[in-house]
Amino acid sequence: MAILDFEKPLYEIQEKIKELKEISESSGMDVSKQIENFEKQALEYKKEVYANLTPAQRLQIARHSDRPTFLDYVKLMTTDFTELHGDREGTDDRAIIGGIAKIDNQSVVIIGTQKGKTTKENLTYNFGMPQPQGYRKALRLFYHANKFNMPIVTLIDTPGAYPGMKAEETAQGTAIAVNLREMAKLNVPIIAVITGEGCSGGALGLAVADRVYMLEHAYYTVISPEGCASILWRDAAKAATAAEALKITSEDLLKFEVIDGIVKEPLGGAHCNYDKIGKELKMTILNAINELKDVEPSKLREDRYNKFRRMGVFCQ
Repeated sequence: MAILDFEKPLYEIQEKIKELKEISESSGMDVSKQIENFEKQALEYKKEVYANLTPAQRLQIARHSDRPTFLDYVKLMTTDFTELHGDREGTDDRAIIGGIAKIDNQSVVIIGTQKGKTTKENLTYNFGMPQPQGYRKALRLFYHANKFNMPIVTLIDTPGAYPGMKAEETAQGTAIAVNLREMAKLNVPIIAVITGEGCSGGALGLAVADRVYMLEHAYYTVISPEGCASILWRDAAKAATAAEALKITSEDLLKFEVIDGIVKEPLGGAHCNYDKIGKELKMTILNAINELKDVEPSKLREDRYNKFRRMGVFCQ
């Protein structure tokens, strides 16, 4: 497992524990007391560090290579998942995956951005950066859910929509804009969750929802901190300063009413306990569906519209 910069002192303590255990096994010495003390020290340090994370440190966790992906969450939360491929215009963008599944006994259409954990996987999934064809595939699945009266669940973990020339030539901006418009008009409940990176229109293209949640250490922003620093200071190295100014953390966004709730992560981040985060996320989604499923479609649309119109409003 990759070690983050701020976790290095913890890693050193864990290495000492490992050495003591090896000494105990090879020599028969009783060092259980020392091991116990180091384990307590490691746990206390970990709790203190994760209770006082900076936005820049949250970025590192959100981008951790072992963090659960969309397909991991599908396995953890759902049964009977059937993937639906393609945008019906000739392309199947693998950066967005979706299909029909059951969460307990509730049928849903579940859609998400998919990253890889290895270089090969990331090339397959284009590093979680969708192209216009991916947003059109998602839109096709939104219409399918609307037709058959199934709630929509979107899981978002993307550094942004793909910024390449081919994506621009095939109308990247239009594809995202159409998704924003059409999601606002759907008659079924929509639950969106930012599970890792939620960056720019690439994230928003799947996030016009009745309930928007974030995992505790995810981030959600109009621009990456590196991009912001490059624009404001011509220096991407000032990303930590930009991350602080952008207010990208789940706590900040809950306070500003951009999101509706925070999904608590296991100590150390979602990558430390897949089963636990899967159960927490599943419970959050089911609670939201139960809360929304009996709401009249006209009321859903009105509340969804007003929710997003309120964002950014302030009094002088």
